[in-house]
Amino acid sequence: MKTPPDPHHRHRFPAELISHAVWLYHVFSLSFRHVELLLAERGVIVSYESIRRWRLKFGSHFAGRIRRRRPRPGDKWHLDEVFIRIQGELRYVWRAVDQNGVVLDILVQSRRDCTAAKRFFKRLLKGLSYTPRIVVTDKLRSYGVARRELLPDAEHRERRYLNNRAENSHRPTRRRERHMQRFKSMRQAQRFLSAHAFISGHFRPRRHLMTAGRYRAVRAKAFKIWTQGIPPLKAAWA
Repeated sequence: MKTPPDPHHRHRFPAELISHAVWLYHVFSLSFRHVELLLAERGVIVSYESIRRWRLKFGSHFAGRIRRRRPRPGDKWHLDEVFIRIQGELRYVWRAVDQNGVVLDILVQSRRDCTAAKRFFKRLLKGLSYTPRIVVTDKLRSYGVARRELLPDAEHRERRYLNNRAENSHRPTRRRERHMQRFKSMRQAQRFLSAHAFISGHFRPRRHLMTAGRYRAVRAKAFKIWTQGIPPLKAAWA
């Protein structure tokens, strides 16, 4: 079997350093210049523009690897949509999480009608060997139409306050949107939010529900998954 090409090939900096820069940007509310400064303190001289290109090239790659390694999502899905402004126009971020708060997927769309809801449901179901038992949404009618057509056997709940889990999941998006001074295009928003949701969420388990020992074990496992597949560091940067 032919080995897939190394995406880090012909980069001046080693893969582990690139991975660390992308990790800093997505896990913490840092700008590219902040990441540049943190690396400079460790003796790594790299331009913030290079960090921006690393994020564009490798962010989705790292997020996809995390997504493939995650356990099977829960059978109770919480769906919600929130508006954002891109170039002065309203756009909608559709988000789905399971009962444990794990992000299932994100889709940026220009509408929130039945067609948009069906598109999001199809994206969620793509490649899955199971269907959810319960779907929790707000009272947007588009969800009901899509659910009846694509998930006829799932129970649909849409009572007030029942969907707080999905609504709270939007908060990191709002913080980063303000920090980035809004998104510049739907494509940029989709690329960033898809990667950010999986990378950031991977390192943010529900700490308040765990003992200290359990939290450390989950954190160690998260770091292990993150570093798998990254070639060993070949240049010292202590």
